[in-house]
Amino acid sequence: MKKIECIIRPMKLEQVKIALGESGVTGMTVDDVRGAGRQGGIRENFLGEGYVIDYPAKIRLEMIVRDEEVDDIVETVLAHARTGEPGDGMIFIQSLEDAIRIRTEDRGDEAI
Repeated sequence: MKKIECIIRPMKLEQVKIALGESGVTGMTVDDVRGAGRQGGIRENFLGEGYVIDYPAKIRLEMIVRDEEVDDIVETVLAHARTGEPGDGMIFIQSLEDAIRIRTEDRGDEAI
């Protein structure tokens, strides 16, 4: 099992969510987060005055999936979250030792 964590632009959430649903993803956790990577925030202008937003709004998607699903999910997110501009986000993949569904006590792949 793997945990896939994606940090994406808020405007891309609906497009990514629909594409993941069409590719068979049945569950995910979605959080509103703030953060910046290499780009160091974003520059904006308001009434002719420039300012920097140090930690712009982002969306974090988390999915627990079977090992064989990882490549398809990553390709789907890459295809639908990319704008080509700095700040498009990141994808992190972690191995998971186990998962347990509380209601049924199913474990491992059966739990997800």
